[in-house]
Amino acid sequence: MKKNRYLVCLLLSGLMLYYAVPRLHVAIEGEQGIFAISWLALALMVIAGNLTGILYSPKKQYQKPQPRRVKKRSFH
Repeated sequence: MKKNRYLVCLLLSGLMLYYAVPRLHVAIEGEQGIFAISWLALALMVIAGNLTGILYSPKKQYQKPQPRRVKKRSFH
């Protein structure tokens, strides 16, 4: 269930980057340039965090079905 959340967040952050990168001007000096660089850094951290969550999440451990024990009948 968590992998689905990580995947959705990763896709949404990629979509936001796809939409925002052409509109951000990193080379401009002043507040606009600082905002563009900090926004891109934050977006890359979000992507890195979601990728880390997907790649390093613990795997589910499946237990082998144990054979059923046959009850011995005792005759009295």
